[in-house]
Amino acid sequence: MRFLVITIALALLSYAPPASGARVKDIASIYGVRDNTIFGYGLVTGLNRTGDSRRNEATIRTLANRLQGLGFTISTDEILARNVAVVMVTARMPAGSRPGHRLDVEVSSSGDATSLEGGVLQMTPLYASNGQAFASAQGPLVVGGFLVTSGGSSARKNHPTVGNIPMGGTVERENPNRFEIAQAKRIEWLVHEPDFTTAARMSELINDTFDSQIAKAVDGGTVVVDVPQRFADHVTNFVATIESLNVEVDMPARVVVNERTGTVVMGADVTIANVAVAHGGLSIEVALDTDVSQPGAMSGGRTAVTRESQIKVKEAGGELVEIDGVTIGDLVNALNNIGVKPRDLIQILLTIRAAGAMQAELEVI
Repeated sequence: MRFLVITIALALLSYAPPASGARVKDIASIYGVRDNTIFGYGLVTGLNRTGDSRRNEATIRTLANRLQGLGFTISTDEILARNVAVVMVTARMPAGSRPGHRLDVEVSSSGDATSLEGGVLQMTPLYASNGQAFASAQGPLVVGGFLVTSGGSSARKNHPTVGNIPMGGTVERENPNRFEIAQAKRIEWLVHEPDFTTAARMSELINDTFDSQIAKAVDGGTVVVDVPQRFADHVTNFVATIESLNVEVDMPARVVVNERTGTVVMGADVTIANVAVAHGGLSIEVALDTDVSQPGAMSGGRTAVTRESQIKVKEAGGELVEIDGVTIGDLVNALNNIGVKPRDLIQILLTIRAAGAMQAELEVI
């Protein structure tokens, strides 16, 4: 038992956790293998008087044309379309889709319908950008929200004018841009976030895994891999092996600032040189006081309203703080010590970056 315990302890001490990284399939994709967006224009029926109003002529004409296509002759004046809504239907068709494959479909109102809850999408062809129909969609909608109105008041949750149909689309035509992976002799991997270091590490890892110089980083965004002869009949297995490799991703130091929400996100690799920051605020308040002047009895005067403006200026005490750390933690701690709010932090970061004291890319969104 003592020998077993010592053996387990040595094994735990000698165990090294795997290096942090990301799978190749998460940071890169194969050139030529991509999804295709398809869309259509259809009708949702079965709504509980939450569809398009009578003023929406597009709905009336679309419904009349659909009925005429089914052999019913009806004029637009005879249609009340409160239970019908015209919608845009979109879906993504994977590169390997073939006739019979099912697709998830998203439906969104294109008229003035107030809710698509309880509706059913009628048969709608889905077209690609070249104008050819590649799929069709039909089925009941799943709407993650609701709208309730009563007596002029309303309550709404999420967006009831948008819904989806799980597996509601059917592929009718094979993708003409289908990439024949089984016959490929060379595969090009496209790095989603182009970086020379990441591409070089990815090519080295592939070469080490297959013990052969089959991969080469052409640039920061492309890694070319030659299919070994022993995998000529098993290219899919070869690609699956590469996809599962863990690559240590190298990203540039970056600070992302959202001016609208006051959100600041900083990466761990951001470095700060020695810099002094003075933080202070100036607030100006303008108050308008109204006074009524009432004349005495029998004086012959008139009541007058007078307004007096008062301006108050308050300047917060500025404080000079020296930031001598080189990590993002030191920066955050120093700025918190002087009570910096998120929006003030944005301006401070912009100033530090302009002074050349921040070695990071600053992105404002």
